[in-house]
Amino acid sequence: MFLKTTDTSFTDNSKEANAQNAFVYSQQNERYIEDAKKSGCTQFIPSSELKNHIDLSNIKIVGITGTNGKTTTAAAIYSLLLDLGYKVALQGTRGFFINDERVEEYSLTTPVQLTNFAHILEAIHHGCRYFVMEVSSHAIEQKRIEGLEFALKIHTNITRDHLDYHKTIEEYIQVKNSFFEDDTPKLINKDDKVVKYNVKNGYAYSLDEPSTYKVQAYSFKEGMSVMLQYFEQTATFESNMMGIFNVYNLTAAVAAVHILTQKPLQSICNEIENFAGVSGRMQTVSENPLVIIDFAHTPDGMKKVLESFAHKEIICVFGAGGDRDREKRPLMGHIAELYSKHIIVTSDNPRFEDPDIIIEDILKGIKNQNNTIVEINRKEAIKKAIAMADEKSVVLVLGKGDESTQIIYDQKLPFSDKQVIEEILQLNV
Repeated sequence: MFLKTTDTSFTDNSKEANAQNAFVYSQQNERYIEDAKKSGCTQFIPSSELKNHIDLSNIKIVGITGTNGKTTTAAAIYSLLLDLGYKVALQGTRGFFINDERVEEYSLTTPVQLTNFAHILEAIHHGCRYFVMEVSSHAIEQKRIEGLEFALKIHTNITRDHLDYHKTIEEYIQVKNSFFEDDTPKLINKDDKVVKYNVKNGYAYSLDEPSTYKVQAYSFKEGMSVMLQYFEQTATFESNMMGIFNVYNLTAAVAAVHILTQKPLQSICNEIENFAGVSGRMQTVSENPLVIIDFAHTPDGMKKVLESFAHKEIICVFGAGGDRDREKRPLMGHIAELYSKHIIVTSDNPRFEDPDIIIEDILKGIKNQNNTIVEINRKEAIKKAIAMADEKSVVLVLGKGDESTQIIYDQKLPFSDKQVIEEILQLNV
């Protein structure tokens, strides 16, 4: 990555380093310092000191971390701030946006340190007052967010994920919690049993536990209606979005914007109905039959989606990613069996693993397989699910959300759950 300011140029790539720029080194690239010296580079800056060379003081940075809900919560905050008249940037899984315009396509949830600084500088250049970003556990552990001073840190939840990288659930929880150890203002999901945080400058939101922003009541009917209490105040918001987890996501967004702007709480709530959600997250592709796609790819993520349709006969289509945490696969199978009338186990992104072995792992968690079908071809699996559907059912296609490819070995082959569903039902064709 190469970053140029008015005074200095910076790079974290030794091949780009020379006498005209500074080499920024961290635990990821410090072994290439000698290569940078051979290229003529004479200025070396540890990543911890980069903030002393680049001024980011003219913008408020908001960071959201959690296993599930980061993307929706970040997008909702971004939408609310825009609707309230602020200039805002958003960086995350879906790309980089400035003032309602996509500047870059899909990327890492949280880029490398220099890219973060570059994006924030670009947002400042466009007059943005706020920079909203998703923060992954990888980014926390690898110090990609080093040097960023957050105006607000937000916690959505911590459940099982990324154990192919973090090795143990305890390590994963510790990494997530480390984001909330300092005195930075923070907004915590008080219902999460494993979150630990520094209470100084702490705010909380919840459905169950006492908190600063407490959901007093909610109901679902063609969307949601929520009553929120903030000390002696009450406010309400409406949304077309479904699911208890989206009550959490939208409550976190409302609370965050209230903390950041100090606008009247009801005024913020009034803007929620303008936020339609994020593509691939609890997205209704067809209403008759009811077919919904979602990115849920962890046991807890699946549980939250499936619970939202307990009043329906669920036809669940899902798989699991290859070269990732194997132990979560039977847990996902178990969750599917608990809530679904019919299960179709299929491929997700197998990568370099044998899809049959991935499916075998999932099936270990399904004790009664009488209502379970194995269809390795994801398109055929979706087709079979839709063929089963009637007015009492919902087809939930989980795992890939709005991804436009399927990763098989090292190839990214074109594949969109949404497009496949539309083709089968001949929608928009």
